Amino acid sequence: GNEQWEFTLGMPLAQAVAILQKHCRIIKNVQVLYSEQSPLSHDLILNLTQDGIKLLFDAFNQRLKVIEVYDLTKVKLKYCGVHFNSQAIAPTIEQIDQSFGATHPGVYNSAEQLFHLNFRGLSFSFQLDSWTEAPKYEPNFAHGLASLQIPHGATVKRMYIYSGNSLQDTKAPIMPLSCFLGNVYAESVDVLRDGTGPAGLRLRLLAAGCGPGLLADAKMRVFERSVYFGDSFPSKCNDYFFNYFTLGVDILFDANTHKVKKFVLHTNYPGHYNFNIYHRCEFKIPLAIKKENADGQTETCTTYSKWDNIQELLGHPVEKPVVLHRSSSPNNTNPFGSTFCFGLQRMIFEVMQNNHIASVTLYG
Repeated sequence: GNEQWEFTLGMPLAQAVAILQKHCRIIKNVQVLYSEQSPLSHDLILNLTQDGIKLLFDAFNQRLKVIEVYDLTKVKLKYCGVHFNSQAIAPTIEQIDQSFGATHPGVYNSAEQLFHLNFRGLSFSFQLDSWTEAPKYEPNFAHGLASLQIPHGATVKRMYIYSGNSLQDTKAPIMPLSCFLGNVYAESVDVLRDGTGPAGLRLRLLAAGCGPGLLADAKMRVFERSVYFGDSFPSKCNDYFFNYFTLGVDILFDANTHKVKKFVLHTNYPGHYNFNIYHRCEFKIPLAIKKENADGQTETCTTYSKWDNIQELLGHPVEKPVVLHRSSSPNNTNPFGSTFCFGLQRMIFEVMQNNHIASVTLYG
């Protein structure tokens, strides 16, 4: 980042995209990389091609997990206010040792021809393909001590920033207090049922509560709220929505009674027309099973359930799906294609072409 903004581990995807959009004249040629058919099998990546940086977001919780700098010639890097990479300072093994101090012996990966030097939350990869003696850096040689003999002048090929001791085992940390910015976020959303179907929502919410004085004293507050069909809000207009983008939830109120008449839960999968408008709603919906010898049994549908699995539990819809075409204007086309809406048990499941659920609408 710089003095005005920064990318922080644990930051939600939408916040990172908002920074890139705000500074689009400075940060250009950004790519969004994801798996269209299996969006949960690979991290979602924002590739800042002009700056040689990749931001890797966890496929499930969509928080920043790893920052990869893959072209150090395009950026300046500091540690504790002192440059260790710039036009005047090459990121050599000697410079890294001077800036970061001692660490455990590194590991040589013969397949990649890269030597990995690891600190807590930080890894450097050195290119060794120009040295004919590279095999002597195998980690088992001399009990790993040979890895200390990395040739003088070797420069960093890639740098990774992450949480924890291991890049391979890292997970996206919880959202930092600095990322709340006065917003409330949903940790989980449970759909409440009565005898006939959905009755309301129970939301477990997160907020940053400021202590007396400085923001550094802020603590994360966790609290619950429930909203039911029939709850009211005074207003005079047509039917109207309350859009809670950081919760991934919309609530529709009736124009006459001003009571809740439906909820919309958004999964925020890449490849959907509304991607990145809402944060992902981590919902759990109890489903009444429609199978023989399964009277009274329930199963749970989550943000990550696929439509085929839901149909196995609820049975196939009697009616054909409604095909939903979205576009910003009549003359524009939706590059992601149509979605299909199926109605079951007072719920409408909007299904993407990869079989994932884009949204669930609950009716009272």
